[in-house]
Amino acid sequence: MVDNCVFCKIVKGEIPCYKIWENKDFLCFLDINQISRGHILVIPKNHFNNVVDCDDKILGKLNIVCKKMGLKLKDKLGASGFNILNASGKDAQQSVSHLHYHVIARYPEDKLDLWFHGNIDNKYDLEDLKNKLIK
Repeated sequence: MVDNCVFCKIVKGEIPCYKIWENKDFLCFLDINQISRGHILVIPKNHFNNVVDCDDKILGKLNIVCKKMGLKLKDKLGASGFNILNASGKDAQQSVSHLHYHVIARYPEDKLDLWFHGNIDNKYDLEDLKNKLIK
């Protein structure tokens, strides 16, 4: 646990949350800034700054918990789908330095656009990128 981490404080019960589910390793609660009806945050109870810092076993289990929350959104709230989003690092727009995933309920006609469309102004040399990444 990290003393000044808001999510660690939630895990310790120092800050209240709208708890949806938990076990010994994870806590799932409603995001206070809902971008869709049922927007859930999934966090490991132990502090990891981001995906890079996280133990592989916990990271694997985290995906299973996200799936469980997505299915709950479909079953209990009638969502037609869900997005699972993570930001790791400041430049990726990570807002809290405690590993977390957003499970975002999707509904017909919700008008949310959370997908990547690319930037046609970026003319990257894909062959060069591939060669750098496979070395």
